[in-house]
Amino acid sequence: MKKIWLHSVRFYIKLGLFFYYRRIQVMNVENVPINGPVIFVSNHNNALMDALLIATQSGRFSYFLTRASVFKKPFINALLRSLNMLPVYRIRDGWNTVTNNTAIFESCSSCLSKGEAVALFPEGNHHINRTVRPLSKGFTRIVFETLNSFPSTHLKLIPIGVNYEQADAFADSVMLNFGSEILATNYLDTNQTVEGNRLKQDVWEALTHLTTHIPAGNYDDTLHKLQALHADFLNPEAVNTCISSAFQNCTFNKKSKTNTLKSFLKFSMIVLLIGPYLIWKLLAEPKIKEVEFVATFRFGLAISIVPIWLVFIMLILIGCFGIQIGLAYFILSVLVSLIAVKL
Repeated sequence: MKKIWLHSVRFYIKLGLFFYYRRIQVMNVENVPINGPVIFVSNHNNALMDALLIATQSGRFSYFLTRASVFKKPFINALLRSLNMLPVYRIRDGWNTVTNNTAIFESCSSCLSKGEAVALFPEGNHHINRTVRPLSKGFTRIVFETLNSFPSTHLKLIPIGVNYEQADAFADSVMLNFGSEILATNYLDTNQTVEGNRLKQDVWEALTHLTTHIPAGNYDDTLHKLQALHADFLNPEAVNTCISSAFQNCTFNKKSKTNTLKSFLKFSMIVLLIGPYLIWKLLAEPKIKEVEFVATFRFGLAISIVPIWLVFIMLILIGCFGIQIGLAYFILSVLVSLIAVKL
């Protein structure tokens, strides 16, 4: 039953992402082993959207380590755990809670020993900046505990660069870049502290190549220059080359001007979905305090309120004008929304 539940949820989320993003590009997914233990390690710019994209595009069902604060309500706790999400505790959650990670890490090691996949974000927090932040040691602890408890486990790490054109925009485009495998057994030569630091450094370097990495020291100035050049943030290799060459080797295609047809279709989509749009603009969006959560809440509203609205209006139209008018509204709304996003 759980497999059916997971397949159903993944299908629905994947369908929602198809309607939400203008383009989802996946690179080098062949680097992901079809089976066997694997830890996905990714940069973390866009709250829950990062996890949803990895879950639907990696080809594997993964156990996701998620910040513990979202598990507080019993219903949410049960729902998230049914989706293979596990709470991970941070110091900000209270010193007395950090010890709970021991049981969580043991669960991860057990899953890995059975050939499962675990996904986590080793930066330890999310931030919309296009910079790979220093990594925490939590993922190295899982690696070494797994190898110590289950020494025959052929554990691999797959770094992932999640690249957004503009993470808080709608309709945005995104590119997932799967890196080459890193064998955990290559980090057992000397003491665990030294090897843990080496593993962190290797994963960090891999992530800085798989996604745009703007050094924090001169971030704003560098970002403004890249934006002036119309940098293609879905091509991190070209962007990083531009940065490392001090803007001497920058080749980006100019973006097209505003598309009148696209603007008309977006306006039409708003009219057709006026209920969810007003809920978003008047009730939901003003309450979001962190820009990293904008896409997450917008997407959540899109896959929950929008379908209810479409069915509700369709039924009203069917009752008032007949089934043909009701179905015409439903089909027109779906087509206009899809074209407005994809155009």
